[in-house]
Amino acid sequence: MKYQGCLLAVKNIAASKQFYEKVLHQNVVMDIGVHVTFEGFSLQQGYAELVGLADDSVKEQSHNFQVYFEVEDLDKVYAEMKSISDLQWVHEIKEYPWGQRDIRVYDSDKHIVEIAEDMNTVIKRFLKQGMPVEEVAKRTMFPLEVVKQYSLCFDK
Repeated sequence: MKYQGCLLAVKNIAASKQFYEKVLHQNVVMDIGVHVTFEGFSLQQGYAELVGLADDSVKEQSHNFQVYFEVEDLDKVYAEMKSISDLQWVHEIKEYPWGQRDIRVYDSDKHIVEIAEDMNTVIKRFLKQGMPVEEVAKRTMFPLEVVKQYSLCFDK
């Protein structure tokens, strides 16, 4: 058995496709109208009918699932997304105890989309700020040996 990705039930495939292409810069792998596949996930219009469920059983804004993306430059993505007037935010930039920052928005079907800094960026940021490798390892919860490798090839 091989995992192939997740599928998001959507009401309007055109609006959903536009969100993932234009806002999140995802590339379509396959488009057959009511089903669009990106790298790692798919969109499906008419999901309830497809699997034989009542239309009202597909819940909107259930808050029990999210689509997750990572970026190197969260500030750039944040600025770009702030310029989209009708974008609905779950929260703006938030930093977690391990140092990673993220934002969360809703897509056109109210699925939560998280966009976070990749941890490589977090480790590099801490090292650039002069944080000792032991402290970076403790804060990020990454093994000390991994952080030491970053410090060897990263010019502080």
